[in-house]
Amino acid sequence: MKDYRSQLETLRKAAAETALIRDLATNPQKQELFAKLTVHLNTLAAEVERAMAAANTTSASPTDPSPD
Repeated sequence: MKDYRSQLETLRKAAAETALIRDLATNPQKQELFAKLTVHLNTLAAEVERAMAAANTTSASPTDPSPD
């Protein structure tokens, strides 16, 4: 789980950095490129969050004991 959190933090930082670059860019093509990168990185971060939630749900749910 620690690895998930680390990757999530890395993705969120990268998304924030690309958003900043997008906002500072003067070339419209670069603005568009960095906008797409920002969206992509945020999407990846959301996927990691979903994976973390699924892992928490799986590990938190009790297992059914099989009948003998």
